[in-house]
Amino acid sequence: MSAPKFTTLGCRLNAYETEAMKALSTQAGLSDAVVVNTCAVTAEAVRKARQEIRRLRRDNPDARLIVTGCAAQTEPQTFAAMEEVDAVIGNVEKMQPETWAGLAADFIGETEAVQVDDIMSVRETAGHLIDGFGTRSRAYVQVQNGCDHRCTFCIIPYGRGNSRSVPAGVVVDQIKRLVDKGFNEVVLTGVDMTSWGADLPMQPKLGDLVMRILRLVPDLPRLRISSIDSIEVDENLMQAIATEPRLMPHLHLSLQHGDNLILKRMKRRHSREDAIRFTQEARRLRPDMTFGADIIAGFPTETEAHFENSLLLVEDCDLTWLHVFPYSPRQGTPAARMPQVNGRDIKARAARLRAAGAAAVQHHLAARVGETHAVLMENPLMGRTEQFTEVSFSRPQPEGEIVQAVIRAEDGRQLIAG
Repeated sequence: MSAPKFTTLGCRLNAYETEAMKALSTQAGLSDAVVVNTCAVTAEAVRKARQEIRRLRRDNPDARLIVTGCAAQTEPQTFAAMEEVDAVIGNVEKMQPETWAGLAADFIGETEAVQVDDIMSVRETAGHLIDGFGTRSRAYVQVQNGCDHRCTFCIIPYGRGNSRSVPAGVVVDQIKRLVDKGFNEVVLTGVDMTSWGADLPMQPKLGDLVMRILRLVPDLPRLRISSIDSIEVDENLMQAIATEPRLMPHLHLSLQHGDNLILKRMKRRHSREDAIRFTQEARRLRPDMTFGADIIAGFPTETEAHFENSLLLVEDCDLTWLHVFPYSPRQGTPAARMPQVNGRDIKARAARLRAAGAAAVQHHLAARVGETHAVLMENPLMGRTEQFTEVSFSRPQPEGEIVQAVIRAEDGRQLIAG
């Protein structure tokens, strides 16, 4: 009897939920199982999930193989039809203790092997109590799930459902417990973070939650926000950026493109000018602010001129950490029915964006040499600055602690402490 093995594909929220599933499966007594938590963000992500499932079956011929996550939610029959798969569990079901109790009791075969309900009917997101994961220094707290927007390229709302918020009191209580356990940084995570609160009484905003956390958990050294939609940022969040040094000066922006016509065809709610205006204002309020961004290369109908506007956005918004996604059509989305860009052009444009991102990182690293930074140690020889920049150390430092480090060099990938 061996403990179940978990494989996580995709986003940080998936990784968070894997930790919750580990706890639920342990409580239920599940054994001799392999669980794959899938991603559905692109057709390539689904292909990789199928590939990983086949590999895991070869490596674990006698285990029960359970598939869950966004791809399982959006394409349950695709995975149920795979001979390697014993059960398919939806995104709601994977968070329910009774699901894991049934699996532990080996109910598969007596009940439906596919347990995937209508996620659009879900109205609440539980605050799953995870004591942190990844490192001893940083914990992740899910405050929101789902998305009410329908971008033309995105399948995620159909995997995650509509937006649901964890109440502020639940979030604050969890963060207090994490701080008591010694975590020096908490990251707020969700699918559409800036929609937090819209479904709660009085419709609070994300900035209200951030200010409340910082006020009610004074011993929390660092609070970080994972990813935001800049057009939805509220006044209190801007106030926190301006006045709260414990809110980390690093924001990852869901920008997706730099051309207004493509943004309109994507059904995004911001313009190029909105993005530039936000980054300039945030940096005016917090001069040490750094930005990451998601950008898609080769969206349907994208011309070379459209693409150039995305390249220019890297400089215009002073972006540092780029997540570049070569567009691939996702069945079931409006964009998949639009005129597609040649695959070679998509690949070439993605490479140019990545090169621009690499140059931005190089510029960022070079500018840090000679500075002193507060570094949160993720392991004895590596930590991250407040801007989330990696710093390497030649001598071991206490894991989980925040240390002051003078930056003496950089190697193109990370900073090097003296």
